[in-house]
Amino acid sequence: MLKELALITITVSNLAQVESAWQQEFDYQVAERGKVSTELADYWDAQATAGSDYVIMQPANKAPVYMRFIADPAMQDYTPMTSTGWNVTELLVRDTDKLAAAMADSAFEIVGPPKDLWPAPDAPRAMQVLGPGREMVYLTSNNRASAALGLDDSMPLAERPFIMVLGGSSMQLMTDFYSGTLGLPIDPPSPFKITMISMANNLDPDTIYPLAIVRLTPGYLIELDELPATIGARKETKGYLPPGVAIVGFNSDGIDAPVEWLSKPRPIAEFPYNGRNAGIFRGPTGELVEVILPVEP
Repeated sequence: MLKELALITITVSNLAQVESAWQQEFDYQVAERGKVSTELADYWDAQATAGSDYVIMQPANKAPVYMRFIADPAMQDYTPMTSTGWNVTELLVRDTDKLAAAMADSAFEIVGPPKDLWPAPDAPRAMQVLGPGREMVYLTSNNRASAALGLDDSMPLAERPFIMVLGGSSMQLMTDFYSGTLGLPIDPPSPFKITMISMANNLDPDTIYPLAIVRLTPGYLIELDELPATIGARKETKGYLPPGVAIVGFNSDGIDAPVEWLSKPRPIAEFPYNGRNAGIFRGPTGELVEVILPVEP
């Protein structure tokens, strides 16, 4: 079973700028930096990444969810939201409008200004930004999620990733996998206008997309977006990680379901695994899902 989000691995075109921007605008702190080891590269089946620079960051309040950014100059050729797979990291924020004002002249491009997601007094309020490494990030204030995570008004302006957005060509295929195979509860799909998808693919801004929510441990979600058939699979280069959001890691008590393992669970010595067993399997759109198991007694 997938539980909390734990480790988001993203390839970026300019690592130094990404680190600086996440520090300055989100007050994220560096927890670890270095070069990708042969052990990790083999675990990812991405041997060509060995020796690449990386940095691992986390929110200022040390919330237990890490962002791992890996340098990949080829990311310059990647356009977010134009392929299936993991597309967006969504951060929980305290005040969307205040954050937007602070980011007006930042290294992030505001591609979607703050707005309520639906007409209700306590509706989540979200904005969308594109980072200097071409990473797509949603920034959302959500009182229900904050309460579920035990957060109050003392939380940082930008806190942890709490939703990951997955795009696929078939909602049925995605829900069959995450509900039927993995046994996770899913809210039925609803019609939404998803401006970022339409903008990135030159589609009518009034295009409607089916959207479903996979429920994990309270406070954490996966958003499933059904994409038009014209949006194909992400182009991957053998020996490298997928561009953009490459791997999404979850805490887990184990996976008994029949999944397509890229790397079966094994102990990983490096931070933030610290000797815990972790494994990676492919989901229904080819997305890489990482499970990180608890410390054995």
